[in-house]
Order: sequence, then C-alpha cells, then structure tokens
Amino acid sequence: MSYGVGDRVRARTGDPDHHTRLPRYVRGQAGEVVARLGDWVLPDASVAGLATTEPCYAVRFAAADLFGNGDHTVTVDLWESYLERA
Repeated sequence: MSYGVGDRVRARTGDPDHHTRLPRYVRGQAGEVVARLGDWVLPDASVAGLATTEPCYAVRFAAADLFGNGDHTVTVDLWESYLERA
C-alpha cells in the first residue's frame, strides 16, 4: 500500500519485541504525509541481517496531539509498515 502527499495516516500501535525506529510518542497518533522520501532499508529488518526495503514517508503530526500542548508540528520519517490509513 502506498501513500501520497496529503494522505491521513496513523502510526501503528504496539510495542514490538525487536528493534524499531517507530518512536513511542507517535504510536497510535494520526498525521499527514508531507513527502515520500524514497525506498530505504527497513531498520527493523536490517538488524536481523536482512536488506528489506520499503517506502519511507515524512509524516507531520500536531504537537498538541503528541504532547498535550504546542501550536507547532512535528515531522517524523516513518517506513510504510509503521503506518495505516487514518
């Protein structure tokens, strides 16, 4: 599943028992794709010696949604498997 600029996405929830680059503070939060950054090696797979690639996206979140206050946004680079449609 690919996402485009402007798509609303939600970072997946859960606490995997392996390495992940999905920050805890965005898990379960909805944001907006602001850029597709290309295909990159998935760090979760890389630590297991696999060179699995997948699309990576810049996703913008409202700081107030993440931290309870703030009128700014936070942009996080997230791999496709970390996301679902919001």
